[in-house]
Amino acid sequence: QVQLVESGGGLVQPGGSLRLSCAASGGTFSSYNMAWYRQAPGKQREFVAQINSGGSTNYADSVKGRFTISRDNARKTVYLEMNSLKPEDTAVYYCRGRLFSRDYWGRGTQVTVSS
Repeated sequence: QVQLVESGGGLVQPGGSLRLSCAASGGTFSSYNMAWYRQAPGKQREFVAQINSGGSTNYADSVKGRFTISRDNARKTVYLEMNSLKPEDTAVYYCRGRLFSRDYWGRGTQVTVSS
């Protein structure tokens, strides 16, 4: 089973950039489909981006063209590069690993976009 730890969150001004990381331990990382989700205050958790074990990606419409998900299997890490950040991107960002329909979650990292 894989354990996931997110990092890289913080406070950034609108239009700024951040790179989130999700480090995995345990399990065979390269076999996992990895994704980022986010949850804003008072809202349900929502899908942000996904990268499968083969490297194919897909994105929520709200972040397409601004966010990029990538993975480094040697480092057992998945990244989320976030550019042109907007106040509505403010949320706790969670990393999810999926293998054989079983999901594993990290504890999240806070991203706040504010001037």
